[in-house]
Amino acid sequence: MTFDLNCDLGELDDAALEARLMTEITSANIACGGHAGDEETMERTVRLALAHGVGVGAHPGYPDRANFGRLDLAMSAVEIEQTVVRQIGRLEAVAARLGATIVHVKPHGALYNRAARDRTVARAIGVAVRDRLAGGGACPTLFGLAGSAMLDVWREMGLRVAAEGYADRRYEADGTLRSRRLPGALITLPAEAAAQAVRLVRAGGVETICVHGDTPGAPEILRACRTALQSVG
Repeated sequence: MTFDLNCDLGELDDAALEARLMTEITSANIACGGHAGDEETMERTVRLALAHGVGVGAHPGYPDRANFGRLDLAMSAVEIEQTVVRQIGRLEAVAARLGATIVHVKPHGALYNRAARDRTVARAIGVAVRDRLAGGGACPTLFGLAGSAMLDVWREMGLRVAAEGYADRRYEADGTLRSRRLPGALITLPAEAAAQAVRLVRAGGVETICVHGDTPGAPEILRACRTALQSVG
């Protein structure tokens, strides 16, 4: 069975750890200057992605480095569109210098969670992606939470989407991700994360599985997920 494993990268000071993560994935969501990342980290991560044959994706978030983009900000739809355009543009410029193309976009943190339930925010992100990147060729795929409003909005806009599931996060009964502020939000045991990844894929409706790069033991979690998913028929 073909599957996609993605990871948020270009966010950490630990370049060696991020290099290990890159060996286990097929898609890299690269921070592009909002919640994290700068020209140096973007170039480093794009180079690693090219070396490992990993898809290059933009990972724009709220422009709030102090809180790592994990707090909701009171931004208008226009402001969200503008910051997403700027962030994607920064990564696009780096990727172009290295001969790479952005093939997907995944919002980060609080912006992602807001878009999952707020159609206006989801549309602002979709407009930014469509207007910033579609002119140069095929529009990139937007990664979004499986079963959420964000995917519906993007599909209605005619954008390509990939429904995303999480191996290293616990879910609430309504299908949303458990807040990181609550106990047990993270899954850090590789076997447990791999079992969740398999459940999500077998249930259907999930096209890409995420493990966060800053989850403790992320390389081992990714390896366990990759091995388990390879056995799914």
